[in-house]
Amino acid sequence: MNHFVQWAKDLDDQRMKAEFYPRVDKSRLFEDGYIAEKSGHSRGSTVDLTLVKLPARPTRPYVPGEPLVPCYAPRAERFPDNAVDTSTGFDCFDTLSHTLHPRVVGEQRAHRLLLKDTLEKGGFRNLPEEWCHFTYQPEPFPDTYFDFPVSRASLPGRR
Repeated sequence: MNHFVQWAKDLDDQRMKAEFYPRVDKSRLFEDGYIAEKSGHSRGSTVDLTLVKLPARPTRPYVPGEPLVPCYAPRAERFPDNAVDTSTGFDCFDTLSHTLHPRVVGEQRAHRLLLKDTLEKGGFRNLPEEWCHFTYQPEPFPDTYFDFPVSRASLPGRR
């Protein structure tokens, strides 16, 4: 997470602006609530996730240098993924990503609400600025920020 915060503070690095925050000035990512200096992700209580219809379709890798498309563009124009359509791409820093944005209607809104309602029943709280961001309540480690590398080999039973 520290790398993400460092990236957000580097206002000269605008390489992914066209896709992930095209209508937001990078200097506002913290103030607008899209990024936090100390995140629940680092406390082990927050996840970003979406819904995928099964069986999941394979996805292709991003090819560096290919044109970037705004994360709020229609699904058919955005980078392809195997998630259901929620009106914006994953990790889209835009007001259209707000969970209950009034312009998100129909099936796209239903997908957001299915995710939100299901996770809330399991004890998670949604961050209103991002439909994909959920924090478990009560947080098991509310004052602890973990900072260690995670690899497949470090997981129990994965050596």
